[in-house]
Amino acid sequence: MDLGAVRTFVAVADAGQFQAAADELGVTQQAVSKRIATLERHLQVSLFVRSARGTQLSADGQAFLPHARELLQVAERAVSAVQSVRRPLRVDVLNRRTAPATALHAFHQSRPDVELDVVTLPDADLDTVVAAVASGTIDATFRSPRHPLALPVKAARAIDDAHELLVGPRHPLADASTLTPADLVEHRLWIPGMKPGTEWALYYEELARTFALSIDTAGPTFSAEVLLGELAASATLATLVGTGSRYLWPESYDLRRIPIVNPTPIYPHFVIWHTDNPHPALTAFLDHLRAAHTSPPDSWLPTWARAGQ
Repeated sequence: MDLGAVRTFVAVADAGQFQAAADELGVTQQAVSKRIATLERHLQVSLFVRSARGTQLSADGQAFLPHARELLQVAERAVSAVQSVRRPLRVDVLNRRTAPATALHAFHQSRPDVELDVVTLPDADLDTVVAAVASGTIDATFRSPRHPLALPVKAARAIDDAHELLVGPRHPLADASTLTPADLVEHRLWIPGMKPGTEWALYYEELARTFALSIDTAGPTFSAEVLLGELAASATLATLVGTGSRYLWPESYDLRRIPIVNPTPIYPHFVIWHTDNPHPALTAFLDHLRAAHTSPPDSWLPTWARAGQ
């Protein structure tokens, strides 16, 4: 089967128009029509219903579409099997300030011979990044799936990021050496810009319920630098950060990172990868994460992560 024709079919199905698909593929509309006609002759079915309102999939086209997508993914993995040694290991770390980025940097320090392509996909949901791993677009990512993934894509708990309280010098808790969750009950914890329904939003909702905390997600996120400046100037604002996250601020801010204990809230990061990925550096990266994985002895995890221990 001509994979170029299959790729063209998927492009038309997604775009809904032959011309839009042609623009995306960088070919003429006539070339798109010829490829679709060739594919239809090969399959001996009509894949589209054409009308003045556009192009719609026929019943046969709807049945063929998921298999067409799978064909293209298999083709990409086949190419990757012979080309992977010639490209960097591509890892999505969500955000370059967070614990996954810190872990990837530690791997780079231990294996400077491995070329890395650091990707950040903070707005991509779990289904999107799993599809990217499945297709070979990225070699690994970090998320917190609440349910087991379908093989051959796999997830394993790799980083237990302990929480700390971050406050300015005028905050009532600023001089504490450690804090317990109970110490935070009377204080507002500000984590602006949290999108409802995301894995981290669900984590903080369970954390707040468990320890009766007041977590305020109101307001937009302008930048980490703006947040740090507001914390430094406030006597009431506080936020939570992971020990693996990296923030830099002017010395004049005098911000305090205070460990939370008895228990220590843990945000679990799972590494997600394709078990058939042939990249020679992926196994080394996964082995590095397993060897580095530690967790405080007295820690709190969300229920769905505890079930996977």
